[in-house]
Amino acid sequence: MNRPAWLRSSVWFLLVGSASALTHLGVFAWLTEHSALWPEVANAVGFGVAFGVSFVGHRWLSFADTGTSLSQSFTRFAGTALAGFACNELCFIGLYRGLGWPSGLALVAALVVAAGQTFLLSRYWAFKR
Repeated sequence: MNRPAWLRSSVWFLLVGSASALTHLGVFAWLTEHSALWPEVANAVGFGVAFGVSFVGHRWLSFADTGTSLSQSFTRFAGTALAGFACNELCFIGLYRGLGWPSGLALVAALVVAAGQTFLLSRYWAFKR
């Protein structure tokens, strides 16, 4: 891949990932404030809502030059996203329950850790060129 295409893909990944993370955080914040859900469950619901934002944005913006079909990308991305969520949830629980971090801060840290994993799996597998 030439540098401009790589740079374009990376910028879109960052923007789509940020939109997805903000969606995730917004749902999480709303649920933890207005419901009796455990923070771990609110995290899972936030992930579910943000998944749609993430897939659509990455498919048509971050990895627009993908060589995979829509169904193949969706299936692969679902696996990628679930792996990212597993990483996110384990990190979140460790920071929130294990180290006593505030739930919002623990979620932000967990989202950052999972984002790196998601980028690599998305770039080299889910939306493989």
